[in-house]
Amino acid sequence: MKKKVHRSAFARWFRRVVITGILLVFAGGGFVAYVNLIPMWVSRGQLFTDVTSLPKARVGLIFGTTDRVDGRENLYFRYRIDAAEKVWKAGKLETIIVSGDNREKNYNEPRKMKAALVARGVPADRIVSDYAGLRTLDSVVRAKEIFGADPVMFISQRFQNERAIYLAEAHGIGAFGFDAEDVQGRGGLKTKAREVAARVQMWLDVHFLNTRPRHLGEKVELPE
Repeated sequence: MKKKVHRSAFARWFRRVVITGILLVFAGGGFVAYVNLIPMWVSRGQLFTDVTSLPKARVGLIFGTTDRVDGRENLYFRYRIDAAEKVWKAGKLETIIVSGDNREKNYNEPRKMKAALVARGVPADRIVSDYAGLRTLDSVVRAKEIFGADPVMFISQRFQNERAIYLAEAHGIGAFGFDAEDVQGRGGLKTKAREVAARVQMWLDVHFLNTRPRHLGEKVELPE
């Protein structure tokens, strides 16, 4: 009799553990879905693909990436430069900030982006380099606090522009975006999978961790 009671108690405990685990999985899935959808909602009406309908801005910001990955051309880089060239030649910007990472001696995203823009006809003296754009959050916050850009036009693929606009709104920065062409195929799928985690981190940074840029420093005057 004691064995039956013991087994019955164990079965009830096991069922509770299983049910709790299932509920936690659903709750976690719901949270991930929520934080991935909210940047889409916040950025509605603020993202453009047609340069003719794009509002003008004094300052645009291109988020950093490198020109080559594993020896192959990085299409994210090419498409962002394509988009920036289109916006510049349409007369929609006065100054472009190229914001990215240069922590390693042979890795300098802002330098490569600036060189590519100059090769496309953007005057070098209208391009300002932000070498401390280590993350999207850093680039967004530094655009205002270091460079005084408010509002600012973000130039990147739509997924990053959505997240950047969410971060900008959370930090009281006016922003809208011009969407570069997205990357299809296997490389694009890998990036979109990473974006799921990036949006979870975005929400935690804003609502829980109060994350600040790794580097701030002295203010930088933009060209008049």
